[in-house]
Amino acid sequence: MNIKAIVFDINGTLIDIQTDEGNEEVYRGISHFLTYQGIQAHRWEVRDEYYQLMDEQRKAGIEAFPELDVVELWREYLRRRPEACQALHPEKLKWMPRFLAEMYRGMSRYRLQLYPEVKNVLDELSQRYQLAALSDAQSAWALPEMRAVGIEGYFQPIIVSGDCGYRKPDSRIFQAALDGLDRLPENVLFVGNDMYHDIYGASQVGMKTVFFSSNQGRKKANGVEPDYIIYQFAELRQAIAFFERRQQGGGGEDI
Repeated sequence: MNIKAIVFDINGTLIDIQTDEGNEEVYRGISHFLTYQGIQAHRWEVRDEYYQLMDEQRKAGIEAFPELDVVELWREYLRRRPEACQALHPEKLKWMPRFLAEMYRGMSRYRLQLYPEVKNVLDELSQRYQLAALSDAQSAWALPEMRAVGIEGYFQPIIVSGDCGYRKPDSRIFQAALDGLDRLPENVLFVGNDMYHDIYGASQVGMKTVFFSSNQGRKKANGVEPDYIIYQFAELRQAIAFFERRQQGGGGEDI
């Protein structure tokens, strides 16, 4: 394989993140914030309507693998309270849906860190290959989180499913990464931690795959086999050497 570019999943592959959307304090905090905007709602009312709006978005979609738009979700939440919103300054009302989305994520998150050796490996790879990122996430969350751990600048493009309306393993989102790189799939390696969404999805468009068996993600999927498996991110160096040997005719068994 003549590797020209590498596409990375983000959460569970590069970033070790844990969130708890069931934490009642998330909805308490949002409820208190909304009070200052003239919107009265108990935390359980905020929680129940949030999940109701999620369900409505999913049912309204036509995609096989639909993705939510959390900024639009909070915009709809505000639309349903026209009297309170009319009292807000237009500029404040404009940015509030994104602020609520960021607030929700920030309050539900309790771990955000890179897996060991991620930056060192990215430093090395960025000197030799184009790097792209592809995540099932929301731009309101993914981009600030990448900046927070210092990796946003390594990747071009960064494809986020929330901007597309569909998520992995939809082949279109993998094709978007290939188009952004301007590379053929046979020259692109995909690294991910979910056997179905990442490995199956990438293989469907012709990419070779490396499965990172991290602390997150689906470990098995019927009929799906990665081209290489790593158990520590630093082992990606060995995976790439494996593909390069095969390209040079050195052989080697799939691992």
